[in-house]
Amino acid sequence: MVNIWNYKTPGVPDEHFFVDENVPGPTKEEVRVLTISKSRLNEGDVVIDVGCGTGGLTVEAAMQVGSNGKVYALDDDAVAVALTQRNVEKFGVNDRVIVKLGVAPIGLSDFPLADAILVGGTADLRAILCAVNAKLRSGGRVVVNAILLETAVVAVDELRCLGFENIDVTHVSVSKGKQIKSGTMMLARNPITIVSAVKSLGDI
Repeated sequence: MVNIWNYKTPGVPDEHFFVDENVPGPTKEEVRVLTISKSRLNEGDVVIDVGCGTGGLTVEAAMQVGSNGKVYALDDDAVAVALTQRNVEKFGVNDRVIVKLGVAPIGLSDFPLADAILVGGTADLRAILCAVNAKLRSGGRVVVNAILLETAVVAVDELRCLGFENIDVTHVSVSKGKQIKSGTMMLARNPITIVSAVKSLGDI
């Protein structure tokens, strides 16, 4: 299928993705841009997307790593897995994406070492970050998107305990313009906290 996003920069408009009312997402355009930026991807990188949902970040990451890279997407919802696969095929990146049904952290066991791992906010975050630490190459990056402040706090604390470096916390509040008869009305979207960090080069 022809790629409908003919740009190297991330930020595919939300409306380009297939969606399902039973699956959250996609991660909003501006948040995806920042998440991909924080992940510092290169051509040929290996990426794991934990809790892929609609597959917005899976698609964006696949575009960044190119045909020589690989993205492994994981979700415990069969509907989300099918939806991610549809979006992967729509954007023509199915040659470099593997979508798996499974529960993190156990579901990460079959994946190879990664250069970057993207994590959606989850109740089992500490256990998942421990698994992430084992699956991430030295110098690799983890990026956690948290809807709840409590999730962000847990992410920062656990990453510190695991010895991650350069922990960065960014709180994102985005408003989008909607055209009405009298002008442009700004509508706020849910704020997101993005926590990113680097696995110590001293780790093996």
